[in-house]
Amino acid sequence: MTVKLQVKDLTKIFGKRVPRAKELLKQGKSKAEILKETGATIGVDRANFEVESGEIFVIMGLSGSGKSTLVRMINRLIEPTEGSVLIDNEDLMQIDKKELLEVRRKKMSMVFQNFGLFPNRTILDNTSYGLEIQGIDKQTRDQKANEALDLVGLNGYGEQYPTQLSGGMQQRVGLARALANDPEILLMDEAFSALDPLNRSDMQDQLLDLQETMHKTIIFISHDLNEALKIGDHIMIMKDGEIVQTGTPEDILTRPADEYVEKFIENVDRSKVYTAGNVMIRPTTVNIEKDGPRLALKRMRENEVSTVYVVNNKRELVGIIDARDVLELVRKESRDLQSVVNANVPTTTEETPIADILDDISQTGIPFAVLNEKKQLRGIIIRGAVLGALAGNEVNHFA
Repeated sequence: MTVKLQVKDLTKIFGKRVPRAKELLKQGKSKAEILKETGATIGVDRANFEVESGEIFVIMGLSGSGKSTLVRMINRLIEPTEGSVLIDNEDLMQIDKKELLEVRRKKMSMVFQNFGLFPNRTILDNTSYGLEIQGIDKQTRDQKANEALDLVGLNGYGEQYPTQLSGGMQQRVGLARALANDPEILLMDEAFSALDPLNRSDMQDQLLDLQETMHKTIIFISHDLNEALKIGDHIMIMKDGEIVQTGTPEDILTRPADEYVEKFIENVDRSKVYTAGNVMIRPTTVNIEKDGPRLALKRMRENEVSTVYVVNNKRELVGIIDARDVLELVRKESRDLQSVVNANVPTTTEETPIADILDDISQTGIPFAVLNEKKQLRGIIIRGAVLGALAGNEVNHFA
C-alpha cells in the first residue's frame, strides 16, 4: 500500500489568545487548563497520522473530541493553526485559494450528516451539482450523475425530489453526489448518524460494497465503535483533541491503549467484528498421501485430541478421522486411512464474520475447518476459542 494522505502536527486552537495557548500546549498543559487560563479552546492537538491509498480510515471519539474539526482541516474548511496536510506529498497548507478550490473539486469530496440536498432540485440535478459548478456540460454531468446514482442503488429516481425520498435514500443521494466527481479521497463526516439503525446498517453495507470495486481513500468520522469496527481498515480514537490510539479493528479490541479505549470497547458486539481467521486455532493433521493410522494415533495422544484433520500433499482438506476408527485400523493392521475419513466437515473462509456462523458453530459436533481460496486447511474453529474471543480474551494467532 502507498500512503495517500499524511497529517503532520495538525493543530487547531479556537479563541483570541492563540500564541499563549500554543505555548501552554507545548508545556504539556491540558485542554481544560488552557481554557481556564486563556479562554482558548484546543480543537485538535498536534495530530499525526497516515492514510493508505484505497483504505477506509475511521476517526472516532465522543462529542468534543476534535474529530469533525480534524476532518474539516484536511480540506481547509477550517484553517489549521499550524501543521501540514499532504496529499500525494503535496502540502495543502502551502497552496493558494484557487489551487485549493481545484483540489476540493477534483481530488476530494465530502459527505455530510445532514444530506445537504437542494429541495427545489431533482435528484439528478442534486447529484450533478458539483459537476455543474465545475462548468461541465449538461450531457456529461447527467451521464456521470446517473452512473453515480446507479452505484448507490437509485437508478430511476433521477426525476424525483428529495422530499419524495426516505432519509436513507436521501443519504444515498449525498453519497452519489460525492462520487459523481470521481474523487480520489472521500471525506464522510458522521454521514450515517442521522439514519435509523436499519438504514444505517444498509448504508454501511452499501459503502463496503462500493469500496470493493472503487477502492477510494475514505476518511470516515463516527462516534459509534461498532460502525467503526465494521467498516474501518484502520481506526483512530480521539479524546479532547488528542489522538489516543490508532490501529486495526483487531488492535483496538485486543490491545486497548488505555482505560478510555477500554471503556469504548466494553459493549462492542465482537461477533460482528471477529472473523473466522481471528479465532481459528492450529489443527492436528495427518497427510493421507504418506501418513498411516499409527502416526495419526500418536498425534492424537500428543495433542490430547480424539480426532485429527486429514489433508493431502497440497494441504487441501480431505476430511476428519476419529480415534475409534483409527484404533480399529491398527487392530486390523490396515493402513487405509481413506476408508475411515469423514468428508462431511463444515467449512468456512478466513474472512467470514463469526456472527454469520455463530449458530452453526454452537450446534455442530465437528469444529469448522477454515479454508483459503485454494481450499487449503488454514485452521479450525472450536467453541472454546470463539467464546474466549467474544468474552474479550486475546486470540492466539499462528499463521
